[in-house]
Amino acid sequence: MQISPSEDKTPVVGSPSSPQEAAEGLYFSDGKRKVDYVLVLHQRRNSSIRSHASAAVSHDRLSIVSNGNFPPSAGLDAAGGKIGSESLGEPARAGEVFMELGDAGEKESTEAADHEVRLIRQEFEASLLEAGLELERDKELKTYGPSFTRLHAPWPVLCREAEFLKIKVPTKTSYELKEESGFGSSMSTLWKKMNHPFQPKVPHQDQERTKFLTHCFSRDKLHLYNITSKDTFFDNATRARIVYEILRRTVCVRTCQTIGISTLIAKGVYDDAFPLHDGDYKVIGHLEEKSERQVLHNEWARYSAFYKYQPIDLVRKYFGEKIGLYFAWLGVYTQLLIPASIVGIIVFCYGVATVDSDVPSLEMCDERLNFTMCPLCDGACDFWQLSTACGTAKASHLFDNPATVFFAIFMSLWAVLFLEQWKRRQISLSFSWDLTGIEEDEEHPRPKYETILLQKRQRKQKTKKKKKKKKKNELDQTLSNTNGKLEKQEDGTVTGKDRWRQKLLSAMTAGIPAAIEKLTWKDRLPGYFINVSSVLFMFGLTFSAVFGVIIYRITVSALMAMSSDPDTKSNVRVTVTATAVIINLVVILILDEIYGAVALWLTELEIPKTETHFEERLILKAFLLKFMNAYAPIFYVAFFKGRFAGRPGSYVYVFNHYRMEECAPGGCLIELCIQLSIIMLGKQLIQNNIFEIGIPKLKKLVRALKDKGTAEKEIEEERPPKQWNLDYALAPFDGLTPEYMEMIIQFGFVSLFVASFPLAPLFALLNNVIEIRLDAKKFVTELRRPVAVRAKDIGIWYNILSGMGKFSVIINAFVISFTSDFIPRLVYQYMFSQTGTMHGFIDHTLSYFNVSNFKPGTAPHNLEQGTITFCRYKDYREPPWSPDAYTFSKQYWCVLAARLAFVILFQNLVMFLSLIVAWGIPDVPKTIVEQLKREKKLLVDVFLREEKEKFQLIQSLFSKSALHQPGRHEEHPGTGSQLPGRFSTLPPGPEQGLHGDWGGPRARCRAASFSQFSRNVPTSPKNGDENSRHTMV
Repeated sequence: MQISPSEDKTPVVGSPSSPQEAAEGLYFSDGKRKVDYVLVLHQRRNSSIRSHASAAVSHDRLSIVSNGNFPPSAGLDAAGGKIGSESLGEPARAGEVFMELGDAGEKESTEAADHEVRLIRQEFEASLLEAGLELERDKELKTYGPSFTRLHAPWPVLCREAEFLKIKVPTKTSYELKEESGFGSSMSTLWKKMNHPFQPKVPHQDQERTKFLTHCFSRDKLHLYNITSKDTFFDNATRARIVYEILRRTVCVRTCQTIGISTLIAKGVYDDAFPLHDGDYKVIGHLEEKSERQVLHNEWARYSAFYKYQPIDLVRKYFGEKIGLYFAWLGVYTQLLIPASIVGIIVFCYGVATVDSDVPSLEMCDERLNFTMCPLCDGACDFWQLSTACGTAKASHLFDNPATVFFAIFMSLWAVLFLEQWKRRQISLSFSWDLTGIEEDEEHPRPKYETILLQKRQRKQKTKKKKKKKKKNELDQTLSNTNGKLEKQEDGTVTGKDRWRQKLLSAMTAGIPAAIEKLTWKDRLPGYFINVSSVLFMFGLTFSAVFGVIIYRITVSALMAMSSDPDTKSNVRVTVTATAVIINLVVILILDEIYGAVALWLTELEIPKTETHFEERLILKAFLLKFMNAYAPIFYVAFFKGRFAGRPGSYVYVFNHYRMEECAPGGCLIELCIQLSIIMLGKQLIQNNIFEIGIPKLKKLVRALKDKGTAEKEIEEERPPKQWNLDYALAPFDGLTPEYMEMIIQFGFVSLFVASFPLAPLFALLNNVIEIRLDAKKFVTELRRPVAVRAKDIGIWYNILSGMGKFSVIINAFVISFTSDFIPRLVYQYMFSQTGTMHGFIDHTLSYFNVSNFKPGTAPHNLEQGTITFCRYKDYREPPWSPDAYTFSKQYWCVLAARLAFVILFQNLVMFLSLIVAWGIPDVPKTIVEQLKREKKLLVDVFLREEKEKFQLIQSLFSKSALHQPGRHEEHPGTGSQLPGRFSTLPPGPEQGLHGDWGGPRARCRAASFSQFSRNVPTSPKNGDENSRHTMV
């Protein structure tokens, strides 16, 4: 079907009209055409100091817009007025990139730069008009502040681009989704009634059981689509996406050889470009009168709606599939944290309930056993009693008990279950959002890639010119000095064999197409070198920060131990641990911000070609750096602290003066728990409250104070402010990488070291309930509306999650084996205990040391010889009276073998159970498979029916035309031939036999669409005579 071009192509310029929609800034000044996109030009103060003639030129250019091309010369024609009497500068030649916009100190260069940018802008907007878009600006020219160019895509442009982008739209055919029957139906009904209070109040939510068939848009099949209104058939997000696609591929060849609005924004031609929000988010009126933004704010972006499900379909409709998938993933992750939190609470309660009956804790707290421990530091520290660490032992049992092993296995399976559940949810959303079978959109190169590529091309051209000139000089010199090899005619042309060889070579090279210019690994080699060296340096910086905190703990412990205050001495471990963890947290938060900026800078140095490649490389670098930053202190406490401290009489020293720190008497697991909990909670609270709320508000306040004068002037001139002014004041959308990164790091806290902190899923759940509403509020009220981007999945984030899930199995196995006392207790109970119980376990884990073996200067100052002969320390070593004194004992090797065996057993068991879980949960739900088959069958029926109707109508049309032809002959119905061609494959109808005399000339009909004929035309002839003669089509 042919679509006539829009009759109203002239842009409307002037004051806004009276309709309320136009006053709100959602429509052009005529109140009819929607504003689909906005281009922003921020006039700088220095650019307003111009001559009278240049200001007049700018005024003419900005106030009148036509649908024609601008002439290539500098003296352009704008609304009948010639520009060229006073040139503002030399226009850029084709093939050049305007890299710098002049020297601000010189008026002439500034004028030339402004003129250059103005020429690029004029060519770009002329190209947009050629593409069919309609533009509108304000008549008044601002000398300072933002000025806006509004874009509108008329119906023909929307149809053309929707067909080009293969956008799926609903057809008139619909079907009811299959409902369960029997017991499943009753349970489903009961579940819906129970869930009803938690459902958001979204309009048209009752139509979820009816699904319309969708098909890629085609202008030839408009009659199949459910078009009730051309203005609302494509929603605002789709319209903005279509306009963005036009902006992205529009070329400025004559002025700067660039493609797309992103490049122009990078060059400073425009300040920004964005689609508009659907009016104000404040709710006014009844539910039917609310815009989508108001519904989202009321039912999703408020903290009071924390208990409700997310309106994911509406989020996807308003923000696009990519953002919709993020919030859907966050919702699935948060929902599955509920069972993990419940199990974690049960495990913690089990530790609380059994702490008073734990034999090792009771033995540590029993003062009658009188375990005299060796000093914690050299010289200043005295011997101490193990019973003083009673509180640490009981606290350690809360997290180090047999239930934590079960919880570690459960969380490893939970990670697999989460990924499988998300795959099912993702496929369900792909089906309901019509993402099945979509093709990847072709991406244009990034602005920086284009710029560097153009610079490379220019360097090659200069090199070729130099070489050509050099060869010409050499040839001239050869011709002048050589006699007899080349013959010269009177006119100076070269003859002989060389002349014919040159002609042949030039003819051969003329037929070879020029190679497509691109950046190679040689162009990126400096960036790769800087990337590798910078990442290694950042790793070194992270390890240095961790080592610095270790030195802090060692020195503060030694200083507090030398204090004369008994209270200070008794609280050494608590004070040092708490302050060190807080310092670690502050360092992590600071380095997080630094690493984010460094990852962005390093990715720019790699010069990725497309935004997808840029985003993937940025994610990998940022994740690697932030992962190392967040978990390095935790890895140290879990696997390195106390492992290399040595033993009494042979300690390991740092800087030849400070002893390496040891674990607490109750083990390192309690310190790991403290470290993990403070870093996790502090990171979530500070990042959520300060970085995500405070910093954006502070930036907004600074921006408001900066533009205070301009804002006051605009408020005086126009009230209320337009929607584009309100949206321009919002923060730009910078992508979903920070949001995903925060959740991925949290997923690591929940899965990697969960054996040491069973309450981690609970705190993650509480954080995510707030995080969902916080992110929703930010997207609805504080950020500009992003362009709706199609996406089939969450991309590289799924691979990172899958890798962390597998890595968590290994980490939890080593935490249980080497950090906790679970394996030593099992070995003691089943190999060394006389009674088969845990009685005597503490004495079994403590070795003896003869105080006379202290090195000079390391013994306690108040050591009384004869009173204490032996002190105890935690290790498996031979006693001093053994022939192999202080070497590792038999028990040590037994425990080590059991630990390694448990690691292997745990990994294989969890991996096997994970495979069973993944195998038992199909990726594609059965209902989705059935609905896909049903939709495919219905679509085939629809198009087959259309072809039949089209054929019968064309057949009826020619039958009627044949009745009016003179000299026609009657044919007997028994003879005829089947119609060849495109309709020969159709099943024969009741009247499909074709008859006639094929010897005469055949009438040929032009290609027609069924939509061009009236629906009232009968599909079959009224009598037999009308079908007696047919013409082959």
